Amino acid sequence: MPGRSVLVAPDGFKGCLSAAEVADALAGGLCAGGGPDLAVDVLPLADGGDGSVEAALRAGFAPVEVTVPGPTGVPGRAVLARRGGTVVVEVANTCGMALLPGGRLRPLEASSAGVGVALRAALAGRPQRVVLALGGSASTDGGLGMLTALGAVGASPGPGPGLEQPEHPGGRDLPAVEALRLDGVVPDGVELVVATDVTNPLLGPSGAAAVFGPQKGADPPTVERLERGLRHLVAVAARARPDAAGLAGAAGAGAAGGLGFAALLLGGRVVSGADLFLDLLGFDTAVAGRDLVVSGEGRLDEQSLRGKLPAVVARRAGTRVELVVGRSELAPDVARRHGFAAVHALVDLGEGDPATDPALSRRLLEEVGRRLGRVLRGRGPAPAEGIPRNS
Repeated sequence: MPGRSVLVAPDGFKGCLSAAEVADALAGGLCAGGGPDLAVDVLPLADGGDGSVEAALRAGFAPVEVTVPGPTGVPGRAVLARRGGTVVVEVANTCGMALLPGGRLRPLEASSAGVGVALRAALAGRPQRVVLALGGSASTDGGLGMLTALGAVGASPGPGPGLEQPEHPGGRDLPAVEALRLDGVVPDGVELVVATDVTNPLLGPSGAAAVFGPQKGADPPTVERLERGLRHLVAVAARARPDAAGLAGAAGAGAAGGLGFAALLLGGRVVSGADLFLDLLGFDTAVAGRDLVVSGEGRLDEQSLRGKLPAVVARRAGTRVELVVGRSELAPDVARRHGFAAVHALVDLGEGDPATDPALSRRLLEEVGRRLGRVLRGRGPAPAEGIPRNS
């Protein structure tokens, strides 16, 4: 079948391979199996989580390096991505879980100050739009660290000395907040766009502390302590913004340990991370005229169908979409109903656990790519059958 054209556009396999590594492995296999008549292009994708800046850089954005305090205050280098008037700031590479020293979870101490420093650097370049990619945060501080780094946390305007606020505050410091000064933190004319597919509010049983706190090391008493601190932050914020309680209840306010709420206080707008990044990375142009799109992520499950990247790719592709994933928990008929012509899961190849073995994942991705290439070349099973043992 000469003249066939494939776009390889996956997300990363979390904790194993980046989107670029997944895309390159699949593309290598496709080229090997499909021969010289198969046109293969790659477009690593992101949905606002880990790897968002890397995907933007691969799509032509320019890197901007900045020194930031990590989630525990240890200085490190973070990269922003800039193109024209748009800057992408990523939570994962400024105050993310992967930056915790020794991998030790710090539910009370971890701070979002790093993303505030990165955001301050982004604003200094006078952009028209800042995209804040919220996935992967190590903290549950309601964005207190970010607000402090931006100069938005102040002493009480009333009499008395007030409480001293640390420069690198985490969730344990929420009760010490006395006042917020929000005006002018984000200059007029700058659009702050919050990219997340998390719809949780800030407070309550589906809020930042209750749902995401345990993932960051919080035991039940710590969850209760963080919840009280976040409620205090909302009460303080209401003195600067009367609509603070409403913002705390908005979808996405609980994203990234409450960073969504802090961004809303600063005038931010929450949008679907998957749709936004497909727009930023030029997906609609890249997919035009393709015979096949190969996308994927580390694990495909019911959550993937609720606005996550694979579902958005299937909705927008306008052509056949097949997924290559580490593991699938969806029945084949459910996957097909949601636009996935075939799903190929690496674990079904029966060669160990690819989720914990990047080299194995890379080799299996190349093998799946080769099989897909042979199908497109007319030397394998018909496309509707997919790849044996993986659909």
